[in-house]
Amino acid sequence: MSSPNGYINGKGSNHSGTAELHPEAPKSGSDEIAALVTELEVPFDPAVIEWRVTNTAHNKKRGQVIPYADQRAYTDRLNQLFTPAGWTRRYTVHTSPNFERSRDSKTVAKVFVTSEVTIHRIGTHSATGEEWSDSDHAGTSAEAQAFKRACACFGLGRYLYYFSGIWVDLDDHKRPMERPELAGWATPQGWRNGLRPEQASADGWRKESSPGNRPQTGSAAANPAVIQEIGKMQEVLGNSMYRGLMRLARAWKPDQIHDPELQRKTLERMQAAERGLRRLEAALQEVSEGTLARILKSLNIRFLDRISDLETLHKLVSELEAASGRAR
Repeated sequence: MSSPNGYINGKGSNHSGTAELHPEAPKSGSDEIAALVTELEVPFDPAVIEWRVTNTAHNKKRGQVIPYADQRAYTDRLNQLFTPAGWTRRYTVHTSPNFERSRDSKTVAKVFVTSEVTIHRIGTHSATGEEWSDSDHAGTSAEAQAFKRACACFGLGRYLYYFSGIWVDLDDHKRPMERPELAGWATPQGWRNGLRPEQASADGWRKESSPGNRPQTGSAAANPAVIQEIGKMQEVLGNSMYRGLMRLARAWKPDQIHDPELQRKTLERMQAAERGLRRLEAALQEVSEGTLARILKSLNIRFLDRISDLETLHKLVSELEAASGRAR
């Protein structure tokens, strides 16, 4: 057993967003629990929000930024609402075999960290973060990503997934020259007053412009046909895989993806997942229950319907097809 908020040795589960009811959870909801869960969803104070540059223009003088909060902000909120004794977290770590990275043909591995967060009397969620092993802070980055993703399953920090980015001027160090202004719904006061993302602009910003300073709204860039196809994929993929791929697009609903390129990539990922699930179904017919159990254990997969990322699906299908002699 691990100590509270500590690491355990061994391989980590590679599923994301799984949940199980804590033994002490109440049989029915109470006003107190409902109020606490509601408080988890409240946005962070804008003072603790930081900005990450995700894309830059060719001249490097403008960049696309998204807001995020350090994992300490998540920890502070949990301590405030439940006290340090009212919740725990633990981590498991494992690495993938070395393989050639497509972008630079460099042979590297990936570090995977799974964070399991338990809030007493409410429940447990776990999620996985990943980073390239050649990063100087691979373990720290993967840990923070996993912890924040697990917290988002409780609603904490989930509002940050509504943002797709805003173009701003950058200084010589590639940092925003001015601090972007958040919409009212993304502040504690606005949220408590009933403001929500659907009532704000497409990306939650008061103002958005393109790299060339030309105003561009989300609706102008939207492709209704692609958005409709993305929506249809939920039934095809199931909730876990669909939500996992939507998280990559930083959206909860298809019409919140406004960048045409991101729309296309999201649909392509979902179509790839659909092909993978078809191969999985065929491979499952060819292996025994014992073989399936062995492979699931080796990949730390607890439930087939909880797979939420393409990499895990690909590993599982490859193992099953190899075991059945159907390897491609």
